[in-house]
Amino acid sequence: MQFNVRPYICGALGRIDGTLLDKLTGAGPRVKPALRSEEAALYSSVPLPPYHRAGEHFAFAWGERKPYGGDEWISVAETFETPGLIGSPGRHVLHTGGLGLVDLYYVRQGDAVYFSSLIWPLLELVEVDIDWSAWAAILQVTFPLGEATPYSRVKRLPGSSAIVLENGVLRTERRLPRWLRREPYEAWTSAGELLDLLHEVYKDYEGRPLLVPVSGGYDSRLLASVAVARGFDVESWTTSPDDGTDTDIAFARAITRELGIPHRVITQDAADYPRDALEVARRLEYLTPHHAWYAPFAREVQRSGRVLVDGLAGGPLLKNFMVSGSALAASSQAERSAALLDSLSLGAPSMPFLSERAQEWMSETVRDAFAESTSMLHGHRAELPLSVLHTRTVRGIARSAVNLVGPEASFAAPFIHPDFFDAALSVGVGRKDGGRFYRELLHAAGPRVAALPSTNVVKQPLRRVPLRSTAAPARVYSHDLLSVVASRVPGLLSPEAHAVIADGPDALARFHGWNDRFWVRGLTLFGAWLRDFDCAPQTPFE
Repeated sequence: MQFNVRPYICGALGRIDGTLLDKLTGAGPRVKPALRSEEAALYSSVPLPPYHRAGEHFAFAWGERKPYGGDEWISVAETFETPGLIGSPGRHVLHTGGLGLVDLYYVRQGDAVYFSSLIWPLLELVEVDIDWSAWAAILQVTFPLGEATPYSRVKRLPGSSAIVLENGVLRTERRLPRWLRREPYEAWTSAGELLDLLHEVYKDYEGRPLLVPVSGGYDSRLLASVAVARGFDVESWTTSPDDGTDTDIAFARAITRELGIPHRVITQDAADYPRDALEVARRLEYLTPHHAWYAPFAREVQRSGRVLVDGLAGGPLLKNFMVSGSALAASSQAERSAALLDSLSLGAPSMPFLSERAQEWMSETVRDAFAESTSMLHGHRAELPLSVLHTRTVRGIARSAVNLVGPEASFAAPFIHPDFFDAALSVGVGRKDGGRFYRELLHAAGPRVAALPSTNVVKQPLRRVPLRSTAAPARVYSHDLLSVVASRVPGLLSPEAHAVIADGPDALARFHGWNDRFWVRGLTLFGAWLRDFDCAPQTPFE
C-alpha cells in the first residue's frame, strides 16, 4: 500500500504514554511528526502542514479534499468529508468526516486515546480479542455496524463524531451532520435542476483526466454523460462483477460507443481469485466480504494516472436502492427498521450455514446493533435512504474506491458533494420509487444514452458466464478457510455445513446462487481472519 493521495496517520490525545506512542509509530508505515505536544501527537507518512494556523490555534486534515479557514470541526467534516485534528489552548478535537468515509480507528489506554487510519498498527497496543458482534454483522449484512471492528478493543470512530480533549478530560462528541440538522422538505427540484448542479460539481475536476468505470447501470452512465458534455479528457473501463452474466460489459460497450469515449475491458483470471480474495481481505482488514472481483480493476486504476469518478451514494440518493416496498409502507418505526434490515441482510441460503444457536444469537445481535447505529435517523423524512447510506454504503460499498483504489490513486464522488447531496435528498422517496426520477435525470442528461438497456432494469441476462468465485481455484481456497472455521469454531456451523466441508472442495460447487455465494464468502473471510491471527475464540452462543 502506497500513500500517494491520502497519507497514513497515527497519533494520540490525552496523557500520552511515550512508550505506547513509540510502539504505535513504529508498528505501521513509516511516519514523521506533524505535531507533538504534551497532550497531542500527530504523525503522517508524508509531510502534513496544517491547513489553518493562527497563533496557538491549528487545524490538520488528511482527506483528499483540503479544507480552508478555521471553521468548527463539524463544518469541516460535513463539507469536505475529511477527518482531522483541530487544536486551541486547552482543547483538542480529533474528528471524522461527515459520513466517515475515511477510516479513523482508536484504542483507549489509561488517560489517553491512540488513533490510526489503519487497524493493524493499533493491535501492537492491545490483545487481539474477537468482537463477535462485528462478525455477526459482517456475516449477516456484509459489513460491521456502529463502532465495531473485528477486534473488541479497537473501535472505529463513526461519521460526524469526535474525540475531544478539553482541560485534560477526554470525551466523545457526536453531532448531527448538515443533512440531519436541516429537514430536507420536498422542494420539487426538477431533474434538469439537479443535472445543472452536477455540472457545477464537475468544475472541481477541470483539467484533470478522468476515468469513469461504466457498468451499464444508471450511476455510471450519468457520470460519463456529464464528463463528455463538459468536454473532459475521459476514458471508461469496465470489468466483470463476477455475477455470472457479465451484462455490465455488453451494456457498457453500447453506452461508451454512443458517448464516443474510449472503452477498455479489464479481464480477470479464475486462477487468480484466491490471491485477489486474500489480498482484498487483508487490505480491507477483514471488514467485508465484498470486492474480491474489484482487485484487478483497482490495480489498473492505480497505474492509470486518472481520477476515478465513482458513483458512490447514487443508489440511495437517487433511486431508493435497498429500500423495499415493505419499508416504504411501514406504519411504525419498528416495522420500518425491520423491513430495512431485512433488505440489507443476506437472504436465506439453500441450506443452513449457521447452527441454530448461532443464527438466533446473531440475528438478535445484528438487530440491536442496526437499531442503535441508525437511531439518529429515526423519524427523519429521508430516514430510509440515509440508513442505507450511513451503513451499507459507508461501511461496505465505499471500500472499493476509498481503500482499494486509494490511497494510491485519487477518486471523486460527485454525488456526495454538499450541493448535489442536499438537493438529491430533498427529492421525496415517492418520486424516486421504481427509478422514475432517475430516468428523468438520465433523459435530461442525454436521451439517446438514457434509452440504452440498463442493468438496473434488465432482469434476464444476455448470457451465462462462469463465476470466478465458484471456479475450482476458488473452491479450494474457500474450502481451506471454511475448514479452519469448522475446526476452530465448530459451534458456529450447522451440521449441514460441516457435512459439506467434510466432502471436500468440489462439494462447494452447489453454492452458485447469490445468497449462498455471500454466505460462503463471509465465512471464508472469517476463516482467513482466524488463520492469520491464529485464533480459536470462545463463542457467546454455545
